[in-house]
Amino acid sequence: MTGDPNPGASADLPTFNPLEPGFATNPYPQYRALLERNPVQQSPFGPWMLFRYDDCVRFLRDPKLSVEDRAVAGTNPRAELREQILGDRARRGTRSILNLDPPDHTRIRGILQKVFTPRAVEQLTPLVQKMVDDALADVVARGEHLEVVADLAFPLPFRVISEMLGMPDADRDQLRDWAHTLTLGLEPVLAQLHLDDIVRASDHMNEHVLAAIEWKRGHPADDLLTALIEAEDHGERLTADELVDQVVLLFVAGHETTVNLIGNGTLALLRNGAQLERWQADPGIAANAVDELLRYDPPVQFSRRVTTGAVTVGDHTIDPGSFVFVVLGAANRDPAHWGPDADVLDLTRPGAAQHLAFGSGIHHCLGAALARLEGRIALGSLVAAFPHMELAVDEPRWNGRLTLRGLDELPVALGR
Repeated sequence: MTGDPNPGASADLPTFNPLEPGFATNPYPQYRALLERNPVQQSPFGPWMLFRYDDCVRFLRDPKLSVEDRAVAGTNPRAELREQILGDRARRGTRSILNLDPPDHTRIRGILQKVFTPRAVEQLTPLVQKMVDDALADVVARGEHLEVVADLAFPLPFRVISEMLGMPDADRDQLRDWAHTLTLGLEPVLAQLHLDDIVRASDHMNEHVLAAIEWKRGHPADDLLTALIEAEDHGERLTADELVDQVVLLFVAGHETTVNLIGNGTLALLRNGAQLERWQADPGIAANAVDELLRYDPPVQFSRRVTTGAVTVGDHTIDPGSFVFVVLGAANRDPAHWGPDADVLDLTRPGAAQHLAFGSGIHHCLGAALARLEGRIALGSLVAAFPHMELAVDEPRWNGRLTLRGLDELPVALGR
């Protein structure tokens, strides 16, 4: 990396500080200050950080950049953390498409993406709608309160991906807990506090996936897991380790992000009553509304790239092998792209789908269409079913995570 990350800059420029009081609850005021005064910086923690929309799009779409740890020059905190947590299991997860460059990424994504096309995903609409209707019916039968995360956001995406994979019946609550724990590995501070929990969850999840694969070999069907096994059986298309890593990824990535979309989205609507009423008055805005909620408070706040050559961004030169965080949460609020009302929720905002909540480029989220479908049905049904719902606490409980920003609890009074 260059010796001076901010050449000629004064010492009073703001720097990224996730430990700042209130950041976990609301990072956006800090992002606004960084966008205005220090949008390209090498953070005190080591990696470079990009906050502007245009810079983020450029890095996300640049095919010359890498996502693989082996591209990092010198110390790699991410790889070191994984080795500290998993020890001799440190290779787990490194063969998922999130962590691979072409040509391996291209080969494996080609197998998966046939199931995640918008047309294929739309065929899941009746299934998702029934799951949501059943969940809300249970809430109505129980009383006057809804816990959005536990009652709706947490179980829904896991049930959907389980159905898509054609997984055998299992203790889904246990599987969800393992997946939730595994994502702690993306959070450096929290990971240090939960090392043993993450290892146990990883072991249990891998054992379960291996057992499910063996069961599915004897019970093939028209589902995603059978398709992946058939690809692995052809040898050169998918290795045994790649097969396991993709299935674990689908459980983990396909679950946690949608939980946050539904939870964060519901909270944003409750805090912006005029927008909630707008959706209730015009259900036809649902698709754009979900994209605006994804822009306004994205479930994933950061993405990463590794430079493979020197890259100039504004007045800064980033050396080859440098780890770069692309701050999706800041880019989605950049006034230079979104205008002076970037911090305002507007469910009919033109161009809302240009948000970066799903990344961009070759690593654009494989499950974007599925997440949009689940968000549209879950939030749209919630808005329609409970027109008088209100936040039941002054401040809901956030999960304290930097990368996968979301709520642990969101209690809502349904009203009458």
